[in-house]
Amino acid sequence: MRFICDFHIHSKYSRATSRQMEPETLAYWAAIKGINVLGAGDFTHPAWVKELKEKLEPAEKGLYKLKDPNFKPKENSEFGVSRQSLEKARFVLTAEISSIYSKAGKVRRAHNVIFAPDFETVEKINSKLEQIGNLKSDGRPILGLDAKELLKIILSVSPAAVMVPAHAWTPWFSVFGSKSGFDSLEECFDDYAKYIFAIETGLSSDPGMNWRLSALDKITLISNSDAHSPANLGREANVFEGESIDYYSIMSALKNKGHSDTTKTAPLKFSYTIEFFPEEGKYHYDGHRLCNVSMGPEETKKAKGVCPVCRKPLTIGVMYRVEELADRPVGGKPERVIPYKNLIPLEEIIADALGLGKISKATRAEYVKLICALGSEFNILLDAPIEEIAKHSEPIIAEGVKRTREQKAKVVPGFDGEYGKIKIFEESEREKFKEEKKERQKLF
Repeated sequence: MRFICDFHIHSKYSRATSRQMEPETLAYWAAIKGINVLGAGDFTHPAWVKELKEKLEPAEKGLYKLKDPNFKPKENSEFGVSRQSLEKARFVLTAEISSIYSKAGKVRRAHNVIFAPDFETVEKINSKLEQIGNLKSDGRPILGLDAKELLKIILSVSPAAVMVPAHAWTPWFSVFGSKSGFDSLEECFDDYAKYIFAIETGLSSDPGMNWRLSALDKITLISNSDAHSPANLGREANVFEGESIDYYSIMSALKNKGHSDTTKTAPLKFSYTIEFFPEEGKYHYDGHRLCNVSMGPEETKKAKGVCPVCRKPLTIGVMYRVEELADRPVGGKPERVIPYKNLIPLEEIIADALGLGKISKATRAEYVKLICALGSEFNILLDAPIEEIAKHSEPIIAEGVKRTREQKAKVVPGFDGEYGKIKIFEESEREKFKEEKKERQKLF
């Protein structure tokens, strides 16, 4: 059985986050997307913990489900998600914490995702952290706490709790970030680096880029959406296979870089990750958004890291930073890796195929039609026969899914907070599909 998991998301209590990010709506959209296990997000926020306790109940070990799956959404009701689908949704208790502190003469800004096996552990962690900073101010609290000290607190509460560096390469807020990060896990966590067995690659990098660092050979690479709205759930995710899934089998599979310890729990295999095309991420290239300057690593080196427009230092992106720390060439990798698949979210494929915006009514109508016909977004992107997709939508949309599976997409890289731009079709191709559609209509 396949289990798709998105561990890092946020609740309605985080800044710049949709008010729809609440348990019932998350379960509803998990069904639309085809996600089996979602991070509950923001367990450090008191009001959110209270809501989670009220609305969730224990399921498999360390996982939770809705107490009342009779949810009828005020919005997005056209998908018609069934009670049975809502009953299948599972949650794991997670939170993201922002640490801002000084170490080795530099200001560091590191984000980390925390996993907890139960609410008792959550309460103990929160009890310790509220002595350090204000947990009520934001779903992702900012603490003046060394990342190593945060890890020590987590482990002192429960050996089953886990910490994973979030979006590890983002320039401003990550363990390897160009603006405030470190050159190694050991530099960040000192002797506690041995307790870090996984990192989150983030939207602007994929496993192939991380494989170039031999220092990460023993580290499991995970990918999550970091979603702030329901529609963005699953834009990156982790795929496991086994007879069943629970908190402990997930953590065991991550610790063992792919396979859980069969002596302790049901065997679970970490099969692959689902990735953005990393160029689509907001910090893949270097640049200046306000100056509309975007550069690859070689251009940045020639410019000596200075913006040619304003003459100020460029925001150094993920690709450059990987080049800086890598000890393997492009394409290099260790012997044992967990594979990955680069996908494009279905609404983006539809929008590009139709030559429309992602939030247009026509794009939305095609998206709803396909989900209702074929079950879930991941089923469409990963499994559904192309001819079956074409049967329920425009042929050009089916072709878009096919090209995505074949990695035939062009991406203008993102930089300095700007998402990259995906291009699957040329305008001439769209016109050709339109003409073919007209010819077919003449025959009937």
